[in-house]
Amino acid sequence: MDIKHAKDYLYWLYFQYLLITCCYVLEPWEQSMFHTIFITVFAMVVYTGYVFVPIHIHLAFEFFSQIFGGQHESTVAIMN
Repeated sequence: MDIKHAKDYLYWLYFQYLLITCCYVLEPWEQSMFHTIFITVFAMVVYTGYVFVPIHIHLAFEFFSQIFGGQHESTVAIMN
């Protein structure tokens, strides 16, 4: 894919975004406010997922390993 096709594809994606969110009917200052709020909310969701999802996965793994008879870390350390 050359540069022109990539540029056209990005323009197409942006146009699809405008159509889906109906931003094309907003005035320019309303569009900038909408984009700012949308990007802020999206960044907060990504950050929250990055920070909290691994913690919850770790806690769920510990919970299920205790239920299904997994050994504790201290027991494994003593056996080695």
